[in-house]
Amino acid sequence: MEVVELADPAEFLERAGPLLLADEPRHNLILGIAGTLRDSPHLYGEHRLWLVDDGGEVVGAALRTPPHNLVLARPRVAQAQQALASAIGGALPGVTAALPEADGFADAWEAKTGARRGVRVAQKIYALERLRPVEDVPGTARPATDADRPLLRLWLRHFGIEALGETEQDEERTERLLDHRLGSASAGFVIWQDGLPVSLAGFGGETPHGVRIGPVYTPPVLRGRGYGSAVTAAVTAERLGAGRRFCFLYTDATNPTSNKIYTDIGYEPVCEAVDYAFY
Repeated sequence: MEVVELADPAEFLERAGPLLLADEPRHNLILGIAGTLRDSPHLYGEHRLWLVDDGGEVVGAALRTPPHNLVLARPRVAQAQQALASAIGGALPGVTAALPEADGFADAWEAKTGARRGVRVAQKIYALERLRPVEDVPGTARPATDADRPLLRLWLRHFGIEALGETEQDEERTERLLDHRLGSASAGFVIWQDGLPVSLAGFGGETPHGVRIGPVYTPPVLRGRGYGSAVTAAVTAERLGAGRRFCFLYTDATNPTSNKIYTDIGYEPVCEAVDYAFY
């Protein structure tokens, strides 16, 4: 069993494809990031890509876009986790993956380094193929434009604080994200407008057959009125209409309200996931 580090995201996707596409919803994050690295390398900049090769078969895969967590696939054999932990040098801030693979890697990393894991966000991965009708909500959906940039900055900052526990915003990365999504046909933001902008849903990170929805954000004073459901349904319908077979999203597993919103419009749970920090 050998760990191979690659420089080319296209080669990574080609070689890891059979492993990742065996469960596209589960692997939507690693597929989406790798696809973005291939098609829009300026968005992330530095990256590292690893495959675990066992006699010509790829049995494990992981990537990282510093300073973010390691993101990894579900391995075909448990030993792939130990192989990755042994091969990856330096420090890691954490790992983001579905369960139980996140635990398998964290066990191996803790044994190697003496670090300890802590849960930053307990998550669920959802996927949708058919949208259910949504109750009428006042307002309409519209694409975000460059004129919305100040509002998008503000809402992305509040989302990061509330949903991800971020203490400060990486302004440079936020601007790169806005530049990318406001100028792309495959990624963007949709705003729900009820007189004024009241809710936001983003989309990006396309996989071969799907796209990830998020972030979804409604200011606290405007919650409970159906705006989050409406904007999520609107962007989901638009992406399905554009030819995507699946829409995926991540939720906070501890927030029953948001989980119910998504299941009500047709999203179905795929698996549990976790964002671990290493200390």
